[in-house]
Amino acid sequence: MDQQKLTSYPKEKISILLLENISDAAMAEFTLAGYKVRKLSGALSEADLIKEIKDVHLLGIRSKTQVTRKALQAAKKLQAIGCFCIGTNQVDLKAATEAGVAVFNAPYSNTRSVAELVIGLSIILIRRIMDKNIAAHNGVWMKEATGSYELRGKTLGIVGYGNIGSQVSVLAEGMGMNVIYYDAETKLPLGNAVQYKSLQELFGEADIISLHVPSNKSTANMINDETLSYVKKGAIFINYARGEVVDLDALKRALDKGQLSGAAIDVFPVEPEKNGAAFSSPLQKMSNVILTPHIGGSTEEAQHNIGLDVSSKLLNYLEKGASFGSHTVPAISVPAIEHTHRILHIHENVPGVLSAINTALSENKINILGQYLKTNEQIGYVVLDVDRQLSQEAVALLKNVKHTIKTRLLY
Repeated sequence: MDQQKLTSYPKEKISILLLENISDAAMAEFTLAGYKVRKLSGALSEADLIKEIKDVHLLGIRSKTQVTRKALQAAKKLQAIGCFCIGTNQVDLKAATEAGVAVFNAPYSNTRSVAELVIGLSIILIRRIMDKNIAAHNGVWMKEATGSYELRGKTLGIVGYGNIGSQVSVLAEGMGMNVIYYDAETKLPLGNAVQYKSLQELFGEADIISLHVPSNKSTANMINDETLSYVKKGAIFINYARGEVVDLDALKRALDKGQLSGAAIDVFPVEPEKNGAAFSSPLQKMSNVILTPHIGGSTEEAQHNIGLDVSSKLLNYLEKGASFGSHTVPAISVPAIEHTHRILHIHENVPGVLSAINTALSENKINILGQYLKTNEQIGYVVLDVDRQLSQEAVALLKNVKHTIKTRLLY
């Protein structure tokens, strides 16, 4: 099948909008595929997004732009959203699912960037480099070994043994560390890492604690006065996961009384919307705390990989109907079939819709040459390959099936 003819809709009429300085790698992929892309440098407010999104088919964002239900309701032509980052919490996934909008992200592309930085921060903090750096800048020569240690032989406690946590585990063992981890689920360890059954148990043994958990109801403020009281005295604390996970005032108290000897924080409950904006944290001006502006995964390599990963998923959905990796539209990955026209049908997940689709087509003598169905709790997604001669008639029929959300003639 001609790769330049994978979509029935003229490519020059497909509107693609990328926000927040998404990598040029993504731009190059869309351009190579024959599409024109509009790129804006910053994030948009809800009001501005509503204005910009009305005629957009594909939207690309990073972590700052919030895609709300109200914005989605204004986006009548929107087929998919690409989150060019690890998370998708900036998108109202429930509203996107109800609207039949596919949402993709890049959960693995910056794993190495974060993992390397966690190891680097561990070295800086355990060697008390911050104190010596500040002293040198102030003209004081502080050449001493007191309170400085090697990583080798120390115990790293990882909270959340997912993609990043497990990568940190591998790197830490390469540095000669002992690795223990806690996860809500039973996870197969890499190397010699050992899973612990409770935070209290892990915190009591770890010399360095590193968080790698998502932001949800179960993790909100999981690091608080009580949990910090379990920490081994003098331990180091690192959060390069999500800001809502840590009570920063409680963390400051633990640092002030020496329960913790140092910390590195990259994510915050409230973060500025743009570079140069004012930023405030209770941890500012503490010499044993490293504060960074949510740059854990911000390397050239990571942004390039994210650009390739998400743009590939968006193009596969736009041109082939493949929804693998979507957080909203059920995952279907199907090959193109020669000499057919493909129709995509998204509907509410209620009994009888597939039967209604097949009845509508069979009564009008439209032959189905291929059919694929996948559902989630809210919606169903059907990919249909039909005779070319009757595809327009089939689309019209499917649009009128009860409980239909979206119907699209793909090619």
